[in-house]
Amino acid sequence: MFRRAIPFGALRNVRFGVRHKSGGGRRPKKKTYHRVAELDRVMELRKKPLMILHLASLIQSQPHHSPLFLRDLEKNVGFVRKWAFMALIDKHPSVFRVAGTPPSVSLTARARTLAQEEAHARASMESLLVTNLRKLLMLCVDCKLPLQTLELVGPQLGLPSDFKDCLVPKYPQFFAVKPFRGRDCLLLEDWDSTLAVTARETRLAQEGVVDLKANGDRRKVNISRDGNYLGPFAFKMNFPAGFRPNVGFLKHLERWQKLEFPSPYLNARRFDAADPKARKRTVAVIHELLSLTMEKRMTSAQLEAFHAECLLPSQLLLCLIKHQGIFYLTNKGERSTVFLKDAYLGSNLIDKCPLLQFYDKFMALCGRGNIDLCDNKNSLPAII
Repeated sequence: MFRRAIPFGALRNVRFGVRHKSGGGRRPKKKTYHRVAELDRVMELRKKPLMILHLASLIQSQPHHSPLFLRDLEKNVGFVRKWAFMALIDKHPSVFRVAGTPPSVSLTARARTLAQEEAHARASMESLLVTNLRKLLMLCVDCKLPLQTLELVGPQLGLPSDFKDCLVPKYPQFFAVKPFRGRDCLLLEDWDSTLAVTARETRLAQEGVVDLKANGDRRKVNISRDGNYLGPFAFKMNFPAGFRPNVGFLKHLERWQKLEFPSPYLNARRFDAADPKARKRTVAVIHELLSLTMEKRMTSAQLEAFHAECLLPSQLLLCLIKHQGIFYLTNKGERSTVFLKDAYLGSNLIDKCPLLQFYDKFMALCGRGNIDLCDNKNSLPAII
């Protein structure tokens, strides 16, 4: 399809259409990457809530619980964005209150009371965060990650911004920070084989599918028109509405769905990258990486950060496009983003952690609920 690797970070500049050669003088046939309007809409819906939560965090971070003077807003958000925040304050009196001379902005009593619940939401997530962080390190070939990478993906995982000081030291039996080739890295101290179970395998176990191989069930099960297949090595497919697979495609997909592959938690160095089983395992690794995030999605830069640690393919963009029934790439918003499709129903995330439930509850003050929110640490600081 492409003769050279395309940098994954260049997704925004890629037009999802590939022209194939054809015989004679006919116009080349174009292969289209189908858009998913519901997931594109997620990126649009998150813009205003992110700004509201950002402003709320700025107000909460003021010393001695003093209000934020409007004249100081520019120092925190910049001259251009200041006007967008000013309009936001005026539009949401249920959350923000302007008073005094010089004018300052503070949270309303109701918003201030609700914001205090975040500490409880984060505390209730700590055990889940520790487990997911251990699983993330187990996915890496050397069971380590640079702290710089963790800081980049930390907000997607739900980690606090000061996780190095407040979370890691509490669990010395699991984590250690050590220098490696000039960079501080987080190392896994204890391997737990009970954690080496993927989200895909957990879902299949809940559906009673994992035992099919163990019981020696060899019944022929034809793949459906939507690409889904009942088997212990199958992925849940969710093709876009405009995608019309032909019989040849479905037969090839059935063979791929039946193909056995090693666990993502086995060391990637043990496998030949050209082996079809190893290539399918790579899909499983990306699936598990996205499953460990709060909102089952990552930006292109965040996913690219795992390239060396998880031995992801050099043509990562093409791998994701090829498996558009499992992943969805969108260039909506400020950054290109990769979604895990089976985690969403329309524009809504199916399973939400306590922190996302808190965000929804806070946004309900503005008359907006059930909005999936997560961004990098610069866009969404914690509300203290």
